[in-house]
Amino acid sequence: MSELYAPPFGLAYWAGLALLMVARGLDFLSTWIATPSLLLEANPIARRLGWQGGIAVNLLVCLVAAAIPFVAVLMSVTSVLVAARNFQTAWVARTMGEYEFRDHLEAQFGRANKRLVLGCVWAQGLLYGAVGGAVVLLTDDLLAQAVGWGIVGFGLAIAVHSTHYYRRARHVLSDKERVSQFSESR
Repeated sequence: MSELYAPPFGLAYWAGLALLMVARGLDFLSTWIATPSLLLEANPIARRLGWQGGIAVNLLVCLVAAAIPFVAVLMSVTSVLVAARNFQTAWVARTMGEYEFRDHLEAQFGRANKRLVLGCVWAQGLLYGAVGGAVVLLTDDLLAQAVGWGIVGFGLAIAVHSTHYYRRARHVLSDKERVSQFSESR
């Protein structure tokens, strides 16, 4: 059997499917703990799909991706790292409440220097990407490279989704400021 393909219903396929289901399940669980209404979800596609659409799409993706061990491992690594990052702040979001937590983040984004925020977000993404890139470059093992690419994918997800979330929050803040200035001028 090739390392690139796991025929459906073989042991490698079921192992890949189990790995994906656990990893994607942890991502869903950590997201649900942090933001049951998906108010804080940084991924616009996930927000638009909602819980039911997201579960359906992820199930289909897992069934297909499990046939390619490289992809199954890559997606699983990225998903577990995303879940770990979600759990890092989920307790704060749940304790404060989704709306209060969002308002708190927006207020901090309004106070913070844009370059500082984006510099820190991209530095975090690049550091993860560098670790993953080193794994990819320093091994010939295909599944080890999948782990490396999964770490690179996580770094990219941090940079892209955090930047998107920051820009969206700044846009909301500027809208609130315009409404406030308009109501004060009346």
